[in-house]
Amino acid sequence: MEQLIVDTLRALAIDMTNKANSGHPGMALGSAPIGYTIFKNMKINPKNPTWFNRDRFVLASGHASSLLYGLLHISGYNLSLSDLEKFRQLHSLTPGHPEVNHTPGVDATSGPLGQGIPMAIGMALAEKVLANKYNTNEYELVDHYTYVLCGDGDMQEGVTSEACSLAGLWNLSKLIVFYDSNDITLDGTINDSFNEDIKARYEAYGWQYLKVSNGNDLDQLERALKMAQLENNKPSIIEVKTIIGYGSLKQGTNKVHGSPLGKEDGLQAKKSYGISEKEFYISNDIYDDYTLFKIKNGLKANKEWDKLVNDFKNIDLSLYDEFNDLINNKYEINFDELTYEKDVQATRNSSHDIINYIASKHPTFMGGSADLASSNMTKINDSTLFSSHNLLGRNINYGIREFAMAVINNGVMLHGGLKIFGSTFLVFSDYLKPALKMAALMKIPSIYVFTHDSIAVGEDGPTHQPIEHLAMLRAIPNVNVIRPCDAKETYMAWQMAMTSKETPTVIVLSRQNLPILNESSCENVKKGAYTLVGDNDCDLLLIATGSEVSLAYQAYQKLLEDNIKVKVISMPCMSVFEKQSRKYINEVIPPRIKKRLVIEMACSYGWHKYALKDNQILSIDNFGLSAPGNEVQEAFGFSVDNVVKMVKNIVK
Repeated sequence: MEQLIVDTLRALAIDMTNKANSGHPGMALGSAPIGYTIFKNMKINPKNPTWFNRDRFVLASGHASSLLYGLLHISGYNLSLSDLEKFRQLHSLTPGHPEVNHTPGVDATSGPLGQGIPMAIGMALAEKVLANKYNTNEYELVDHYTYVLCGDGDMQEGVTSEACSLAGLWNLSKLIVFYDSNDITLDGTINDSFNEDIKARYEAYGWQYLKVSNGNDLDQLERALKMAQLENNKPSIIEVKTIIGYGSLKQGTNKVHGSPLGKEDGLQAKKSYGISEKEFYISNDIYDDYTLFKIKNGLKANKEWDKLVNDFKNIDLSLYDEFNDLINNKYEINFDELTYEKDVQATRNSSHDIINYIASKHPTFMGGSADLASSNMTKINDSTLFSSHNLLGRNINYGIREFAMAVINNGVMLHGGLKIFGSTFLVFSDYLKPALKMAALMKIPSIYVFTHDSIAVGEDGPTHQPIEHLAMLRAIPNVNVIRPCDAKETYMAWQMAMTSKETPTVIVLSRQNLPILNESSCENVKKGAYTLVGDNDCDLLLIATGSEVSLAYQAYQKLLEDNIKVKVISMPCMSVFEKQSRKYINEVIPPRIKKRLVIEMACSYGWHKYALKDNQILSIDNFGLSAPGNEVQEAFGFSVDNVVKMVKNIVK
């Protein structure tokens, strides 16, 4: 029966890719025994795919999705044979790469190689933190494994190395990675580009290394998985030697990596397996045996856990309510108690105040920085450093690993139960942009704190002065980029981030001190932009973000002396503003007022929708300079006198 299931999974992968005339059958055929072994041992409830205490599975090599869809179907998830027949077709449940919240049973969106293992590390981290916080001797409320199936490509991506180093440091023993080691990449053999000693590498990271010499030997795979489960102090990686495209006439070559086998080769592969040559054929024995087994055991495990949690309710109602709210993402904070400590301070300092306020109210709020906590102002003062020996610590030192930090945090958010943030300088958002895109695609409300937001960084010069970064971040769909102008807007930015359900939030903060503008409005930040001062009976609209709002406000005051009326608009979040009603948008930025000036210490890209002419933007479309911050700003024209001069030239 087990061999029949494995070969059926292979046949399904052949049929899916052949019918779609698209896809990657090679790894699916070689990894089928691994996939079967993992799913056979996973604690899951196919009838409740998001059950909190289930084992998680991440297909890091998302191109092998045909294998995953076959596994989900025969395991009893709501994914029909008809869905498998629509593989890679428009609006189907079986897209080319797995997508979380789209296909039942998919725990993470994968495809961009390298990000799968770090997301799984985030899931294992969340499991360990929650288990340590809420489990008791009698009540193990959180107790599950996180499994990964990856390939040679994942081993080569740098972010995998970044994250696996942390996983070893954190002793994430419930993380089990199966590495399909087939020695083939799309362009040729692995030896052409990669000759690392995986065993030495992962043991140096602090992992347990195991090896299965024959990837078709189900007994070897089972023993390796059990050995990994017995390891209590280290994550485990199991290198499995497989044959890519197993059964194909082209097996063992790169020709079977990313191209369907075709009808003739597909039929002969099925013959080599000794199974039915019918397309999309699954024996009733599999449904009657394996499928019912997974459904029955899943329902039983879920029911037992529900009873355990309910019994815990009778022991500690308050802690039960807290745990229940956290795992269902319903934990709420009363932000009305916030106060502003100083009239003038950098928005990174204002952010630090609210980080500590949130930490005092939210029991599993945590986060950190890519080795810049003292500059990003992200330390939770009343807590300690998280480590394998201090699981209650809420400050995470990610080291100089921006990409890994962001992907791990995505995994934490996918797992649920924790609220986490990551931080670095805005200029270094380049290093983690692929993870931010994935967060947006997966609709998870990850939080990013980017400080040192402009040329005001000063002496560190153009390498550390962000220019194109705001435009880049704003261009990503489903991301709210908020650049507050003062403490009040910063507090609201954090409130928006903490209450977001499906949208990542980027909070962009200043290093230099900024005054609280009496006219700024917390509530109106929720609308993305609002009128700071002035009205629509004006000569010109001044639109600004962040620190430049203060500059616009000072120019407004000086222009009044010359009887030039301007309206100052603070636009902390462009994407939120553009979702408002047309009435509100036209009220803030009346189409009839054609004379405008946009002020932002970054590139002009994206602002032409508001500035109707090129001379209506004060921006920077080249790299910065090394000098004291105020001198750099002056050199690029970000001064009250220059803004006043530009306004007068536009309105004359």
